Amino acid sequence: MGVTGSDQAEGERVREAVRERYASAANAVTSRGVAAESVLPTTGTGASCCEGVSATPSSCCTPAAPADVSRDLYSVDEVSALPPAAVLASLGCGNPTALAELKPGEVVLDLGSGGGIDVLLSARRVGPTGFAYGVDMTDEMLELAARNATQAQAANVKFLKGTIEEIPLPAEAVDVVISNCVINLSADKGRVLREAFRVLRPGGRFAVSDVVVEGALPDDVRRSTELWVGCLAGALEEDTYRGLLVGAGFEGVGFEVTRDYTPEDAGQVAGAAGERALAEVHEGGGRVVSAFIRARKPAAG
Repeated sequence: MGVTGSDQAEGERVREAVRERYASAANAVTSRGVAAESVLPTTGTGASCCEGVSATPSSCCTPAAPADVSRDLYSVDEVSALPPAAVLASLGCGNPTALAELKPGEVVLDLGSGGGIDVLLSARRVGPTGFAYGVDMTDEMLELAARNATQAQAANVKFLKGTIEEIPLPAEAVDVVISNCVINLSADKGRVLREAFRVLRPGGRFAVSDVVVEGALPDDVRRSTELWVGCLAGALEEDTYRGLLVGAGFEGVGFEVTRDYTPEDAGQVAGAAGERALAEVHEGGGRVVSAFIRARKPAAG
């Protein structure tokens, strides 16, 4: 069955809402002019780099993050050498760079690269013989990421304007595709995963952090643009996500839960509507989680 005009219109409506929210996030970071010590995780307290993101309450990163978030995000050593704005603009739900097992000389692509934190960390991991691309559709985030790359003196990075449904790279261009709580924001996830498969070289790896539903979301939640931008309404059920990956051609698909969200967490990210929605999911025996999702493109021959 083809994509209908109403599906396309809905997808564009969601995309514009996401673009507006993340443009606002980038502008909030740019106008803040923060010092490094204000965004570094605090050793021993479990505070994460997500703290202080209350200017963008509908990002996937929970403002005033709970103490257990840091184990899934960034260490002091990782962020201490990064521009403070790159850390503050991090709105993800995990740390795919730490789990993707990046190797020197590899080429990495970050889908929805935002302020560039995962691109910059990837560039450090792959070293001067490797390369890290980021693709993002939001001009304000691309400008912020470019400034962060310049400040970090990262020569082996490039930020590309485009959507994750139509990646502006040729086929078989990268070794690893990463993403941090962005694929759930797309209205056409099947296309995103087919594009990820296309740009990966044979044997390449897919290694993303994303929000996943175990159980079912109410229909009214799925229809809410506010909850979609808040990383709840667009979250796929694990079996659906797995099926789309396999359908795109991937093999070796695996899911590892990294955080189980409470209704209070959803309330911090998506307001009272998010809290009510997740409470309803819990009442039905389901849950919403952050997960690290692995897959690979079959090797040639």
